[in-house]
Amino acid sequence: MTVRAIRGATCLSQDDVAEMTDAVVELLADILEKNGLTNDDLVSVFFTATPDIRSAFPAASARTLIAPDVPLICAQEIDVRGAMPLVVRIMVHVNSDIPRPEIKHIYLRGAQALRQDIAQ
Repeated sequence: MTVRAIRGATCLSQDDVAEMTDAVVELLADILEKNGLTNDDLVSVFFTATPDIRSAFPAASARTLIAPDVPLICAQEIDVRGAMPLVVRIMVHVNSDIPRPEIKHIYLRGAQALRQDIAQ
């Protein structure tokens, strides 16, 4: 079994706790489903949020779906002039035999524009 990283992102329509929870849970559920993974496969999850997101931690929203023994951490995305606003990015580390080229990276709610090369 190998540790793999799965990327993804989602955009919020507004900086709001309920919106954050909906978007983060949707993103994580999609990543797990499309890659055939469960909570037991998770090693850790790293979130970033753009500086305009202040309502909640993405990791707190993820706890509604992710087991409490999986390490989660958040950081602020660098503040690049002209960057897409209200974006939560994710990097999920998993134990998996999925070959790297077959990993499905998930970009939702307009975040596909961030990585058109790998967005599903």
